[in-house]
Amino acid sequence: MERKVYFVGAGPGNPKLITVLGREMLEKADFVMYAGSLVNPEVLNYTKGETVDSYGLTLDETTKIIADAVDAGKFVVRLHSGDPSLYGSVIEQMEELRKYDIEVERVAGVSSVFASAAALGTQLTLNGVSDTLIITRPAGKTLEKDLIPELSAYNTTMAIFLGTQKIREIMDKVRCPKDTPVAVVFHASWEDEEVITGTVEDIADKVKDAGITRSAMIIIGGVVDPKNYRRSYLYGVAQEPL
Repeated sequence: MERKVYFVGAGPGNPKLITVLGREMLEKADFVMYAGSLVNPEVLNYTKGETVDSYGLTLDETTKIIADAVDAGKFVVRLHSGDPSLYGSVIEQMEELRKYDIEVERVAGVSSVFASAAALGTQLTLNGVSDTLIITRPAGKTLEKDLIPELSAYNTTMAIFLGTQKIREIMDKVRCPKDTPVAVVFHASWEDEEVITGTVEDIADKVKDAGITRSAMIIIGGVVDPKNYRRSYLYGVAQEPL
């Protein structure tokens, strides 16, 4: 009997933004453990198996529940939001499952950072504006000190996860100019998606007025309001066949 669990990225929210392979895994699943409110419940419509919310459970508890499902011969999916490789705590889960002699196969997902770029109608790297994307998060319960001040000094595109509640603190310590464009995208790709734009100087007030305190992506940089960019070389002149 195969002792395996599939860690699947559910995508950013819109149930159609799960990958084809991810949906196939859900359709086959007898048992799905999903990451609470981070996963749009509509995604669970793809499975007819038993579903369990992992919110409030410890690592030991989730591991034991998954192991019991595997021992029962079930096809098991662990469903994470976005792509599990970004702030998904998958390595520690995989390590614990190995103690039960359970193999993990990963199925990539669409990250909310890309859904946020789509909501903004922009691109995260843009010729003449930013050739680099920095993905980071603020300090918190599981991170003693962040590098946001240092990273923001590079004047590139920054995508900040898990920072909505600390947006004023974040804007106070970034080292880019106060007129640098900033966007906050709440529930990117969900039906209640909301986009707030401003600058380093005023975005915290705008977010507060909107009542947004969680589940939002912060994008900082010129790509939020693209101006003075250069056309790409690839489409700028006639090219030889690739």
